[in-house]
Amino acid sequence: MIRTVSRFALAGLVLALGVSAARAEGDKDKPNPAAKKLNRDIGRHKEFLKRIEKSKGEGDVIFLGDSITHGWEGQKKIWDKYFGDFKPVNLGIGGDQTGHVLWRITDGKELADLKPKAAVIMIGTNNTGGHSAEQIAGGIKAIIDELKSQKPEIKILLLGVFPRAGAPKDVKVAPAEKLNPKIKAINEIIAKYDDGKSVFYKDIGGKFLDESGGLPRAIMPDLLHLSPKGYEIWAEAIKADVEKLLK
Repeated sequence: MIRTVSRFALAGLVLALGVSAARAEGDKDKPNPAAKKLNRDIGRHKEFLKRIEKSKGEGDVIFLGDSITHGWEGQKKIWDKYFGDFKPVNLGIGGDQTGHVLWRITDGKELADLKPKAAVIMIGTNNTGGHSAEQIAGGIKAIIDELKSQKPEIKILLLGVFPRAGAPKDVKVAPAEKLNPKIKAINEIIAKYDDGKSVFYKDIGGKFLDESGGLPRAIMPDLLHLSPKGYEIWAEAIKADVEKLLK
């Protein structure tokens, strides 16, 4: 009797594993929701197009991202100090997911009249609530591929998604264990997109953390968006990389 039960159990296990494997294979064939273009025909996007037209496409480096990149516009002194010589173009929109950025550089034609030599990409944090790390990384890859397709000579500085955390407002430093683990998982995947030729990956997230690995509100007041000090850290961390890509 014991042997019979074991055989049935074994058969059930094999069947279950087979079903799981089939589902996993099936998922690979499904469209990646994080790589689906999401319409972003809003005021700020239209403002970008007007700015680009007015400047006649001036700009050696573009910054693509969400509200964290958008926030550079409130840090003009730091922006000009570190990137002013590069004629930077801020293409960050608050709330953007990977799909929004993908729409903006395709249907939205934000790159049509630009001839950037380099791009700085930091996107994905707004996807974390609804997509897996693998899906988000795939969405980022779709953006990279589209950039390279439209601008074959462009060099890309791909930044690891910045750390974020959840903690009560009275906590001045979110401890390391409160950091969103999906960020690390995303970065482990996208780090592999670095080909040493046109795509260069850099994770500067550790520079925002304290010695214990916690995230201070002095750097990210809401544990997501940067303070002026945080923007200074960002700028210092990548200026040399941008300079190198533009040579």
